[in-house]
Amino acid sequence: MSLLGLLTTAVTPYVPAAVVVTATVLLAWLVSSLVGRLLRLSSPQMATAGRRLCAAGIGVIGGTLTLQALGLNPAIILVVIALLGAAVIVALREPLGNYGAKYFSDIYTPVKLGDSVQVQGFAGRVIEINAMATVLLSEQDQLVSVPNVAMVRDVVVNTTPQAWKEVTLPVTIGANVDLATFESALRKSLAKLRTRLDPRFPPLLTTKARAEQSTSLALTLMIRRPEDRDAILAEANKRLSEVLEQVRGVRR
Repeated sequence: MSLLGLLTTAVTPYVPAAVVVTATVLLAWLVSSLVGRLLRLSSPQMATAGRRLCAAGIGVIGGTLTLQALGLNPAIILVVIALLGAAVIVALREPLGNYGAKYFSDIYTPVKLGDSVQVQGFAGRVIEINAMATVLLSEQDQLVSVPNVAMVRDVVVNTTPQAWKEVTLPVTIGANVDLATFESALRKSLAKLRTRLDPRFPPLLTTKARAEQSTSLALTLMIRRPEDRDAILAEANKRLSEVLEQVRGVRR
């Protein structure tokens, strides 16, 4: 048998697996892009999480089909993964609940550092918001640690004057996005909302944290009327997503 024949014989059994892997990658990219467009009115963080979750789901399905194409039984691997996942969720349900609540409170709960709040019978000024808890400093100079899940589940009273005016949106940009370019484009886009915002307080973009791969920002808007809050939040999220796509396209 010729060398070409030997090579063909050796490679042929792996062709179906290679086709499945290629199709999985393409489908994950396509679905991720589609989900990103469907969630463009939500916060950029939620859109990113949705894209990643869909891509991960498709990756698991593709990996299972790849194992089957190679003649292996993926059932045992899937059972082990499922058992490990269930054990991790059960063991970490409280930390995961607080961590997840921190994500949703960043988006939906109008509380920030420096605000005076009342929650679960406690009152104080917010001095720290970490992954697990929101820390209050009471009038008696006591530290009160409130689990983040309580900030989403329970009634939270923000007693800070005119707290209703402030809308804060978390933003995450990749290391490949120039911050100055992004901020300039965002301010131009948000200029169309100026009639619905308090003219005394222009949109404020602040840096919360920097990492090697990304930068976490916070966009603060001061609205004119409380009944416009949801509409402005949706419109601002839409413009954020559009500007992010625009800036990424320029970088490419």
